[in-house]
Amino acid sequence: MTRLRCYMNWLALQGLSPASPGSHAGDPVAAIHAAGYDGIQFIAPLDLCALAHARSLGLGVCGSNRVNTPAEAAPIAQAAADAGLECLTLHVGWGMESDDEGVRLIEAVLHAATLHRIPLYVETHRSTLFQDMQRTVQFVARFPQLRFNGDFSHWYTGSEMVYGGFENKLAFIQPVLDRVRFVHGRIGNPGCMQVAIALNDPAPYVAHFRTLWKRSFEAFLRAVPSPTTDPAPQQSFITFTPELLAPDIYYARTFRGAEESDRWQQSLLLAQIARSCFTDAEQQCVGNHSMDATEAPNSG
Repeated sequence: MTRLRCYMNWLALQGLSPASPGSHAGDPVAAIHAAGYDGIQFIAPLDLCALAHARSLGLGVCGSNRVNTPAEAAPIAQAAADAGLECLTLHVGWGMESDDEGVRLIEAVLHAATLHRIPLYVETHRSTLFQDMQRTVQFVARFPQLRFNGDFSHWYTGSEMVYGGFENKLAFIQPVLDRVRFVHGRIGNPGCMQVAIALNDPAPYVAHFRTLWKRSFEAFLRAVPSPTTDPAPQQSFITFTPELLAPDIYYARTFRGAEESDRWQQSLLLAQIARSCFTDAEQQCVGNHSMDATEAPNSG
């Protein structure tokens, strides 16, 4: 099994042109399979027919949901486990919680993941407990067993990561990057969180997202699961899922009434970039390992 798996996000199909291969007007599950994706990330409530169709084609299946209160975490995890989902990405809280309230939410999510034996990846998302870099890093220090869905456009645009130095902020969030096990693929710039790009786009923000993804992949490749720090089940792969959303929820930009780009084609492009970043991460890790072996003292 490849250690990087590219899934398509079910919500990203909404609003596509009827002519698009991923349109709900056709057979989107078959189109996702034919496009070379490894699986589908479904949204709540689950489309059980599409879920069964995906499994019949050998596609992986995972989900997403929201935990607003500690009491919601365990039932959501149980439902996902009962449905046979591989994992869930979670919006947790609304971002207005006190530290004590945040701690109770995190404890509930971690307990639910362990209790129901399903990875739960909290998202770096606006209007959630993990909406800003500083607080998230502080929570990681207290709960190192947290694992993340890196939805980085929320931080890149919402916290304007280039203001004050991208490299400074990259270093600051390294504890989060070390714990990313799922990535929502979207590229933004300092003023807009979802923009169209080209394969070899020279824009600095494209290079920044490549760096964020590569650093996350490197951290995954270096990680060795521990029964002490990783009580919940760990996947043997990291998931990259393009999540380019429709203009009616103010993600995709429109010009003169038309979307900026074909989101289906852009999603395929993002997956291609992610695979390239993962290859670079693998080579980096192999190079570092070889260097460590060369520099190790001679035991003879």
